[in-house]
Amino acid sequence: MNIGVIFAGGIGTRMHSKEKPKQFLELHGKPIIIYTLEHFEKNPEIDAVVIACLEEWIPYLNQLIYRYRIEKVKKVVPGGSTGQLSIYNGLCAAEEVAGKERSIVLIHDGVRPLITPQLLSDNIRCVKEHGSAITAGIVKETIVVVDEKGCVEHVPSRDKSRVAKAPQSFWLEDILGVHRRALKDGVTSAIDSCTLMKQYGYTLFMVDGPYENIKITTPDDYYTMRALIDAKENAQLYGE
Repeated sequence: MNIGVIFAGGIGTRMHSKEKPKQFLELHGKPIIIYTLEHFEKNPEIDAVVIACLEEWIPYLNQLIYRYRIEKVKKVVPGGSTGQLSIYNGLCAAEEVAGKERSIVLIHDGVRPLITPQLLSDNIRCVKEHGSAITAGIVKETIVVVDEKGCVEHVPSRDKSRVAKAPQSFWLEDILGVHRRALKDGVTSAIDSCTLMKQYGYTLFMVDGPYENIKITTPDDYYTMRALIDAKENAQLYGE
């Protein structure tokens, strides 16, 4: 079974949205999280989706799931106090959905809507072949590593540098086992799943994704998303 684990627990402080968390902000009348969920809904390789959401917004999310006919969502559970704990709650829900079937989980941000169906399939294929799949963004500028004083310690090769994005995909038993080990060790705020998996000794493989696979975190990101979606719609209408 292939299960999307979507976390939508952010409150959007950097977005400066006053009425709604960023995942529920609308573009052309459709909430950002629905753009994200539709990719999972339309990919035939995805069997189920679970979502970790801000608890007080779960009723509203359930209304959206019904309105937009997102039928693969099997569970919506409360998020945690950190991103890591939200993902853990989602993984536990995925475990319940999977039962005893060995499953792949694709862990994804609810506010990362500019993915493609091919990217989800590439993640699934990579996990089957290598045990993990970290979606990467190709680096277009020079990356430098600095020390605490701001001095440059290292300039890695641009050809070998990548930005870790999402989805980040694993065998459910592997990532859930690592989360449980981390909680036992008192780790509750790992920045993302690939950081946690690497910390506990797993070898990770990367899948190059589309450059436009941005996370909608700031107003600039929102306007970029709008421009990209408008460009795609114009291309359909005018053959650009």
